[in-house]
Amino acid sequence: MKVYVTENEKIEDVEVQIHCEKSTSDVERLANYVRAYGQIITGKLNGEIVKVNIRDILYFESVDDNTFIYTRDKVLTSVLKLYEIEEQFDKDLFFRCSKSVIINLNKITKLKPEITRNILATLVNGEVIVISRRYAPELKKKLGI
Repeated sequence: MKVYVTENEKIEDVEVQIHCEKSTSDVERLANYVRAYGQIITGKLNGEIVKVNIRDILYFESVDDNTFIYTRDKVLTSVLKLYEIEEQFDKDLFFRCSKSVIINLNKITKLKPEITRNILATLVNGEVIVISRRYAPELKKKLGI
């Protein structure tokens, strides 16, 4: 992969172009990473409002009408519902993997199929998230498996 940076005083905003022979799942993941750069979400931690860059989010989880935002070192609460998170953020970056969890696809390090047709996704922090069998085919399609 080649990366070029060109400065131009007439350009007011940063523009990123990806040139490739064919758009693969890796190219799409790169594009999603670039799109997510700088996007933030706010959550509450110990009564304080905290900004989190979405690329730092491992997953979102809904438990008893509360939505939690998980990063490597923090668990924040959010006022958003999971369906609102799905609508707000890129579907190629965040994937609904069960009724109560939306996972960041860029944070998955390995996948392990189970006999029940669920998939165990290991994240960069070692945590394991269950991809329910209902969502497993779509995950495989998104990842090009």
